Amino acid sequence: MSTPIPIARRPDRVQVVRMLDAAGLPSSDLTDAHLEHFFYAGPPDAPVGIVGLELLESDALLRSLVVDNTQRSRGLGRRLVEVAEQHAREHGVSSLFLLTTTAESFFLKQGFVATSRAEAPAAIKTSVEFSTLCPASSAFLVKPVHSRRSS
Repeated sequence: MSTPIPIARRPDRVQVVRMLDAAGLPSSDLTDAHLEHFFYAGPPDAPVGIVGLELLESDALLRSLVVDNTQRSRGLGRRLVEVAEQHAREHGVSSLFLLTTTAESFFLKQGFVATSRAEAPAAIKTSVEFSTLCPASSAFLVKPVHSRRSS
């Protein structure tokens, strides 16, 4: 059995943009501040997977999950999502939301459920990804993450 690819925090912005652009995912709104809540798998100068969170009040937007074609179907996407969920819990997030045009079935298998865009919390609705970058036809999914932080 091979050793799992290590996952680390705060990927290089150039590498994130490269991977997102190659996957046809939005990157124009990403700032260095966003990258504080991003994770990468593999070497820093050539990651094979990334995932990010945009923390918005008590909720978060899971965004930018990309796994290199050479690493798909090996559990790396699932591991990246688990790391993002744990990070969200540690930051007091109660629910994760996401928009996708291509990976709805993957996220449904990770425990997300489809919901109406009209049901999105105000903070999610005002995010650039929700309001501008992702088309209205995107699937909108949610998953409670049961924050351990006390209110």
